[in-house]
Amino acid sequence: MSEERSLNFLEEIIEDDIRNGKNGGRVLTRFPPEPNGYLHIGHAKSICLNFGIAAKYNGKTNLRFDDTNPTTEDVEYVDSIKKDIQWLGFKWDKELYSSDYFGKLYDFALELIKQGLAYVEDGSAEEIASAKGTPTEPGKPTPSRSRSIEENLQLFREMKEGKYPDGARVLRAKIDLASPNMHLRDPLMYRIKHAHHHRTGDQWCIYPMYDFAHGQSDSLEEITHSICTLEFVPHRPLYEWFIQKLNNFPSKQYEFARLNMNYTVMSKRKLLQLVNENHVSGWDDPRMPTISGLRRRGYTPLSIRNFSERIGVARRENLIDLSLLEFCIREDLNKSAWRRMAVLEPLKLVISNYPEGQTEVMEGENNPEMEGGDGFRHIPFSSELWIERDDFMEEPSKKYFRLGPGLMVRLKHAYIVRCDSFVKDESGNVSEVHCTYISESRSGTDTSGIHVKGTIHWVCAKSAQTAEIRLYDRLFRVEDPSNEDGDFKDYINPDSLTVISNAFIEPDLMNAEAGRGYQFIRKGYFSLDSDSTPGKPVFNRTVTLKDTWAKESQKS
Repeated sequence: MSEERSLNFLEEIIEDDIRNGKNGGRVLTRFPPEPNGYLHIGHAKSICLNFGIAAKYNGKTNLRFDDTNPTTEDVEYVDSIKKDIQWLGFKWDKELYSSDYFGKLYDFALELIKQGLAYVEDGSAEEIASAKGTPTEPGKPTPSRSRSIEENLQLFREMKEGKYPDGARVLRAKIDLASPNMHLRDPLMYRIKHAHHHRTGDQWCIYPMYDFAHGQSDSLEEITHSICTLEFVPHRPLYEWFIQKLNNFPSKQYEFARLNMNYTVMSKRKLLQLVNENHVSGWDDPRMPTISGLRRRGYTPLSIRNFSERIGVARRENLIDLSLLEFCIREDLNKSAWRRMAVLEPLKLVISNYPEGQTEVMEGENNPEMEGGDGFRHIPFSSELWIERDDFMEEPSKKYFRLGPGLMVRLKHAYIVRCDSFVKDESGNVSEVHCTYISESRSGTDTSGIHVKGTIHWVCAKSAQTAEIRLYDRLFRVEDPSNEDGDFKDYINPDSLTVISNAFIEPDLMNAEAGRGYQFIRKGYFSLDSDSTPGKPVFNRTVTLKDTWAKESQKS
């Protein structure tokens, strides 16, 4: 029997709520993305948490877009977010938008004004910030704070009617200018933005602030467990203040540690810089930590869900090692990826005693990790092959078990060959390796009695196809680029992408399927890229076979 995983703190809270009959034992969570960028691996953790915890307790999850800032939002982002969630394997109960509640939120604001708990502010952003005081000094009331309820109602209605330009006035909650929590010092509730909204068009020119819209949207949907990241801890008293004063459904906010991962950045602003300044090819560049980038690189939904499960749910911030994410995709692809052969740095191998013009068909299993090998494919073999250049050495070292003068090696799925000689070109580089093969040593029917320590991959020169291979690595060369001196972009890894224009691949790879993982034997895990065209496939390296960065770290 497998050992049962202990509950995380959120699961403990939910189980306690269910036992006590809170909310009628009902569990309803929500995932509230802002449609102003593409989701990244940190959002994936939140998605897995919100959807996973609801499913565990027979609950549901709403997808609610926080579309309260029309100047940064786009339908492109809405579509990409929905695609990412579905790709991860989750289904939302209701698709909702904060803009669905603009009318209701406006009414809530009027109610707070009528209670004397909100007022229209005339001061500039700088004046408001200055009057708020400091963490050690209380704020001071602005002249606007003493306005009458009637005047505030009139001004707020005029704001809605478009009588004032952007920035001329805002609506503030009237709470406590001496509060040690700066978020309670008369926070902004509404600002004027004469901007076209992707859903409501030009119907509104005032838009609610996140802290106001967030909790009230939760309440309107009767969300039972509003799960946020730790930066919202100081916002929680304001969340609760609005709900209490409006006597709305008492949704409850809980916070967990956001995902921080080394060798990358998670800030949307910084990711947008990378895109806009062409440091990457787009939001779905396979070096990006976005879900779309990981998908294009060849990561699977299962690997990301397993990663989210392994890192757990914590209450303290920490830095997760990217190697764990890479471990999860290796673990998944080792069980599911089809094995194929590709030669990235080719060297010609000639088998001098193999019948000239003859071609054999070898058989190779698709995945030896699966029962029955997950089927087989045919691999052409002839007297001329391509092998990797580093699989031959003129003067082999003692523990070199590949090809060199007098050395023997097995060709994967084929024969044992012995190196007899080699040829150099005019520049002194080895251009051909000449071998003889042992005819009785064919894989599967070997009667030669010869045992060799090395096995290398190859591609038949006569039937080889070409492909572009993109070798991706970590986007940054330091663990935490955001905390280094200077611009974070100064630490971009110059070797994060290496392109091999004409690698040789076995013919079956011309039938490669998008979304399927392939292990190029001895080279890594790869996937077909969307840039592929008929007759010219492009493969992205998803991950190396082993954690090469761990070795480099040990050296340094």
